Amino acid sequence: MNDTRWLNRALAEMHSGQWFGWKKNYTGIERMAYENLIVHDNSITKPTEADVNAKIQELKDAETQKENDKTSGKAKLKAGQALTDDEITALFGA
Repeated sequence: MNDTRWLNRALAEMHSGQWFGWKKNYTGIERMAYENLIVHDNSITKPTEADVNAKIQELKDAETQKENDKTSGKAKLKAGQALTDDEITALFGA
């Protein structure tokens, strides 16, 4: 997943609805970058860049853990071992 997709996903999970957008006259190379983030909802305060980066890392860590659970679960199935709930979810989505 590229950086802008991680950024969009993190922001989308921080609040519900379409609360954020991007400046039309943006600075830097990417329009969809933290520096160009605008908040459309007056009841929401713009998160700090550190908060956004922490959320991105949280999402990346969760995806990595899911992949690790999937790999571990497959190996255990092949070896006839019991699976954890997380491994079952990663393999079968249940």
